[in-house]
Amino acid sequence: MMLMMAGPSHAGPADLCFRGLNISGAEYGEVDGVEGVNFTYPSAPTVEYFAGKGFDTVRLPFKWERLQPRLGEGFDRTELERLKASVDGLREKGLIVILDPHNFGYYSGHNIGSDQVPARQFAQFWIRLASEFANQDGIAFGLMNEPHDVAPAVWLDAANQAIAGIRAVGARNLILVPGTHWSGVVTWGEDFGRGSNAEVMLGVVDPIDNYAFEVHQYMDKDLSGTNEACVNAELAVNGMAKLSDWLRLHDKRAFLGEFGGSKEPECLEGLTRMIGQMESDSDVWLGWTYWAGGDWWSPEEGNNIQPSAQGDRKQLSVLLPALQSEAAKPGWCVAIPAE
Repeated sequence: MMLMMAGPSHAGPADLCFRGLNISGAEYGEVDGVEGVNFTYPSAPTVEYFAGKGFDTVRLPFKWERLQPRLGEGFDRTELERLKASVDGLREKGLIVILDPHNFGYYSGHNIGSDQVPARQFAQFWIRLASEFANQDGIAFGLMNEPHDVAPAVWLDAANQAIAGIRAVGARNLILVPGTHWSGVVTWGEDFGRGSNAEVMLGVVDPIDNYAFEVHQYMDKDLSGTNEACVNAELAVNGMAKLSDWLRLHDKRAFLGEFGGSKEPECLEGLTRMIGQMESDSDVWLGWTYWAGGDWWSPEEGNNIQPSAQGDRKQLSVLLPALQSEAAKPGWCVAIPAE
């Protein structure tokens, strides 16, 4: 049985473990890119800004190939030290860190589970990464950002091999497990001809049952988060409520790793409703990380909450109320369980 926390009698924002954001930048650029030119880790002022606003979690995207230039071989020491320094800086501000290899289920253009990137190599990557961060307070492992174009059963095998590798090196950190099909909330139960996440991902095996599902959801016309108008807010919120029912039925938990919207009124209303749904269902939701901020985000990017020269972005007006209540049990979901 998965480790669960009893549902609160009066659910609210303080009951959620994660109330955070993605700080984008380290996943940018080519593998051999130059830091500060082609990619960037979160700057101290950016970290200070978001910590000061009350965010308690950062999902930290980075590029797998830059950290491990050759499958099966050691990490690039310079990149590993950059990653560790960034994690340390976030932790010094009291922020929970979710490590996020932001590769969409690919390595150098090939799917995980293919002949070129067999599942065992994905597991080997996580064995190395988990060894570096094993049992450190406030750190969770996000297995992979938005796997897609891979059959659910193939992805499940890769995820289970990675989980087994993480536990084999003694790391007891919380693991966040996405589905395939970009791990969308609305499509969680949809069968695309090879099985649905709702069916297949029930086969996740964690020897210590310290995991949750990571899902993403946007509200625009194609649910991608790349369009200004949030014409599918109702679909997104209803999908979350439906997923809450599925989670309760199967005694599982979920985390909304990405969601976002532009400054348009329907987006702001939709963001409020999505957060409210998680607060109401905090017995099965661990919380959320908004997409996104980051030092290099374009001012024209619709979902951007990186502050501009004019000050705070409008989306903060609907995120800030969810950050005001002091956490009931800060970081409870990332506490390292006893052996």
